[in-house]
Formats: sequence, C-alpha cells, structure tokens
Amino acid sequence: MSSIVSYVKLDSETLEAVLKLHERYANGIAGGKRASLKFVDFSGIDLSGRNLADAELTGCAFESAKLIKTIFERAILFACDFRKADLRGARMAKADMRGANLRGADLSHADLTQSDFREGEVAVADKKNGMMVVKHRMRPGDAEGTLFVGATLDGSQFNGVQAKGADFQDCSMKGAKLSGAILKDCNLAGADLQDADLTGARLEGAHFEDAILTGVALGYSKIDPKMAKGALGDPSDSAKIRAIQLENMANDHQAWWESNGSAGKHAKFDGEDLRPMASMFKGMRLTAISAVKCNGVGVRFLSTQLQGANFSEADLRGTCFAGADLRGANFTRARLKKADFRNAKLSPLRISADKTKATDFTGAEMRYANFDQADIREALFYDVDMLGASFRGAQATGAKRGKSPTAEDSGDAPAGSSAPEAQANAA
Repeated sequence: MSSIVSYVKLDSETLEAVLKLHERYANGIAGGKRASLKFVDFSGIDLSGRNLADAELTGCAFESAKLIKTIFERAILFACDFRKADLRGARMAKADMRGANLRGADLSHADLTQSDFREGEVAVADKKNGMMVVKHRMRPGDAEGTLFVGATLDGSQFNGVQAKGADFQDCSMKGAKLSGAILKDCNLAGADLQDADLTGARLEGAHFEDAILTGVALGYSKIDPKMAKGALGDPSDSAKIRAIQLENMANDHQAWWESNGSAGKHAKFDGEDLRPMASMFKGMRLTAISAVKCNGVGVRFLSTQLQGANFSEADLRGTCFAGADLRGANFTRARLKKADFRNAKLSPLRISADKTKATDFTGAEMRYANFDQADIREALFYDVDMLGASFRGAQATGAKRGKSPTAEDSGDAPAGSSAPEAQANAA
C-alpha cells in the first residue's frame, strides 16, 4: 500500500497558538483544543518544558530537537523520528511510541513508564518533487546508541527493540517487556530489572554489573557471569523459609509497640533478606525496628510507621517508603538508588521535651531517589550522592547537605550548609 504525504513546517506564531490551545486542553481549562499535528517537521526546534500530553503527533520529525522535560504523557508518538533529540527528563509515560526512532537520542532521567515501543507499521519514504512517496511496512523501534541513563521504564513494552549499544545504566526497568530485544553491547549496570522479561533477547557483550535481576525471565537467553559481577539475583531458598519467622517477628514487634511493651518483643532484622516479604509491611507499626545491613530491595513500606528505625548500610534500592513516617530514622551509608520517599515524613523525631533526633542520610547513595512532596525539614544529607534525585514540592527548611561536620575539609561544600529552597523544588 502506498500513499503520498508531505511534512508540514509550521511558522512560529501558528505553532505557539496550537501549543497554547493544547496546554489549556491538557490542563482542563475551557477553550482548549487537543493538538493534532501529524507529520509535522519539528527538527531542531526547542519545545523544552511544553505540555503535549495526549497530543496526536503521528509521524512527526523531532530530529535534533530540544525537548528537555517536555511532557508527552499518553501522546501518540507513533513512528516519530527522535534521532539525536535531547529528551532529558521528558515525561513520556504511557506514550504510544511504536515504530519510533530514538537512535542517538538522550533520554537520561526520562519517565517512560508503561510506554509502548514495540514494532509498528511505519512509513518508509523517498522524496520526489518535494513530496513523500510512502510505503508501509512493519519495523521494530530503533534505540541503537540511545542514552537512557537513570530513566524509568517500569512496565514498558520494548519487545523486539533494536537497542545495540544503548546505555541503560541505573534505569528502573521493573516488569519491562524486552523479549526478543537486541541488547548486544548494552550497558545495564546498576539497572533494576525486577520481573523483567528478557526471553529471547540478544545479550552478547551486555553489562549487568550491580544490576537487580530478581525474577528476570531469560528463557534461552544468557547473561555472562563475568559481565554481571555484584548483580543481585533471586532470594535463596533459606531466605524464603526464613520469611515465615520474620513475618512473625514483625507482628510481634507491632504488638510490642502497641501494648507499650507488655506483649510481643522488639524486632531486629539486621542482615536479613526482606525481599520474600516485599508486600507485608504496608501500613504496619514498626517504630524503632533495627534493620542494619538488611536487603530490602524493592520492599514496600507504603504508609508504614518507622519512626526512629535504623536502616544503616541497608540495601534499599527501589524500595517504596511513600507516605511512611520516618522521623528520626537512620539511613547512614544506605543504598537508596531509585527509592521512593514521596509524601514521607522525614522531619526530626521528638524524643523528649527538649531533645529531637534528625533523620540522617549521611553517606547514603540516593541517585534518582524521589522525595517529591516529602517533609525533609532538618534532615541530614551530608556526603550523599543525590545525582538526579527529585525534591519537587518538598518541605526543606533547615535540611543540611555538604561535607559532614566530622569529615576533614577537602574544599567541597562547607559543613552544615543549609539545603537551599531551590533544591527542594528542583525538578
């Protein structure tokens, strides 16, 4: 089947008018109109920060465009050309990207949650007399050499994608569908691939050092052990058996706290693997538990009461603390990459009439952690790695960052410097 189409180039005034009408539509404001911009040439244009959520953008050309933090949530991006585009921090959750070309694009820290990047019927065109003669054929998405560093691809559909040499370092790819994908020479070091489907994927030369591989489906695909040093696999059989005892300990601790010590007993989860109990802690009262050096990767402490808890040196990558009460908790030297602290309480814990205990993250690794809308007043963030962490809307009065007061001065940020308000509202 063939057809004739031409790319449209909009003048700046027309484009701005369309964008403003669409932004009114996206924000539910009267008088708005959904943008329908099929086969428009946006090459090299700067649309950073604009809201194109739910827009119809089939077949558009965004080659080398500047799209930093642009909102494409649920947008129709079918067969779009994003080659060499700057999409850092773009929001593309649930976007239809079937057959799209991302070759050489930068999607560092972008959100592609549940996006669809599967094979699609795309237009292969040749220019003739200024027109496009188009033939339709099925083609997989192309992400060869693309940068996805720190991006979120949870639940995304990348089946059959051509992504040779792509960089997925530190990505969250929980439940991602990558069956049949070409991932040769990819960098997946530090990626969270819990429950991902890699059945039939080509993994020759792919790096998985320090990756989270719990529940990964490989089928006949193989990961080279030499390329997966430090990777975290499934819990051991003994850890699964031990989970029954740990569950009883958690229930006893809750009874101990609620009875003011007359029933149950204080729980210590030091060094334990908590992953087999990933969903049981939601809403529990686990105030003052000790979980030093525990493995809590991917565990959900949603709305759990954890005042004064000790998670020092724990592995808590991808752990959910959303809505939890963590006042006065100890996270010193913990691994908190991609941890979720949205709406969590992390302000000081009052111990007595004249004494409080600050929540302490000193020395923690918290790349890409999410503290949006959290209360981090007076929290300690000394010597932390917070690359890509988000603090949108966080209450940060009195929070401290920089060099630890106990560390020798090495010319870095001064000890005790207050975290600026701008940091709390950073995207």
